[in-house]
Amino acid sequence: MALSPLLAGYDQVVLDLDGCVWLGDEPTRGAAEAIAALRAAAKPVSFVTNDGRRSPEEFVRKLWSLGIQASLEEVVTVGAAIQHLLAERGRGRGTYVIGSPAIFRHVSEAGQRIVNGSEQAAEADLVVIAAHDDLHFAELRAATQAVLAGAEMIAAGRDRTFPTDDGDWPGTGAIVAALEYATSRTASSVGKPNPQLFYTALDRMGPGRTLVVGDRLDADLAGADAAGLDAAIVLSGVTSRAAAEAAAEAAEEPSPVAIADDLHALVVGD
Repeated sequence: MALSPLLAGYDQVVLDLDGCVWLGDEPTRGAAEAIAALRAAAKPVSFVTNDGRRSPEEFVRKLWSLGIQASLEEVVTVGAAIQHLLAERGRGRGTYVIGSPAIFRHVSEAGQRIVNGSEQAAEADLVVIAAHDDLHFAELRAATQAVLAGAEMIAAGRDRTFPTDDGDWPGTGAIVAALEYATSRTASSVGKPNPQLFYTALDRMGPGRTLVVGDRLDADLAGADAAGLDAAIVLSGVTSRAAAEAAAEAAEEPSPVAIADDLHALVVGD
């Protein structure tokens, strides 16, 4: 299967997962065939995500379950980026975590002392925030108290929503907004549009002309621009054609190099 002229002009590709490769538990149309075509053309691929609900190993298993070959080295998650940041930060008084078991693991493996469920929760000097399916009000309460007492907030991203096969779900940005409103403090973000995920992907793939493919203007396009990379937008996730075309026609940067209905249409041109 031949690549489109656009993809033939790039050495390697960074792919967003939610809304680009899959929607919920279903692949986007022809995603497996598109990625297989990239591999057949010897184009290195990396998968990046702001979703902190799963570990890198779980993402690899999900890709394989959808008929998409992938290695652990090719998957760059926001949880791994948080772990790297916290390992460099050093251990503080304690860290309160809002997130999935995967995020708890990343925080623990960074050498941080997790204080969830203890009397020291309100005395934490760091709150890590990532969306997860079992969010409880008690988590917001404890995090709010810690931040009002001086804790710093680090978020997995600011995505308002993420696309699934049954519609959009609230993303990490919705939780961050609640905590910022409650505390009048601002969280720092590790996920896209912060360029760190793209830098990590580039470190693993090596040098070459790189195209980022994603479905979000605010995370994928802006993050690629921050990393100095070209980006294409697919319409299989949250961005409408009107919004993507407006970004392409706008005088200010960033602007997508291409807009396509989905990954398959972008990669092989149909």
